Amino acid sequence: MSIMTIMAVLFSGCAAKLPPLKTAKSVNIQRFMGDWYVIANIPTWIEKGAHNAVESYRLDKDGTIATTFTFHKGAFDGPLKTYKPRGFIVDATDNAEWQMQFIWPFKSEYLITYLNEDYTRTIIARNKRDYVWIMARTPAIPEEDYAALVAELGRQGYDIALLQKVPHR
Repeated sequence: MSIMTIMAVLFSGCAAKLPPLKTAKSVNIQRFMGDWYVIANIPTWIEKGAHNAVESYRLDKDGTIATTFTFHKGAFDGPLKTYKPRGFIVDATDNAEWQMQFIWPFKSEYLITYLNEDYTRTIIARNKRDYVWIMARTPAIPEEDYAALVAELGRQGYDIALLQKVPHR
């Protein structure tokens, strides 16, 4: 067997396609706006070591979402980091499929795959299942609510062993 054949066999499982994620049926964009505390995530490199992470959304007149993401890096008293990506609603029929732009012209997938009826818990996911965010309107949620959201991520095809809680106080 050639080295290329061996590599193809080894990495064929890595390219396995999961079905596309289902998004929330309908998101009232005005109700979704405001502050969301990141309860847990599979973090991007920017977010590793984040404490007191909060994502804030504001709908601008042009229909884009002004976003402010803040957290303390490495500790509760670590340096404050602030990022201001812009959100773009891709599917205006349900408002659950967005793209986030941190650096022009690149946009990243942002899917609202879970949103409870009272707009206090949400899951933001990606079809690649590489990053995910469990967020809430408060910095802490009951453990049974957290467990239910983690179970939902498992049903969505995420490796929940990669999930990390974000410390808040």
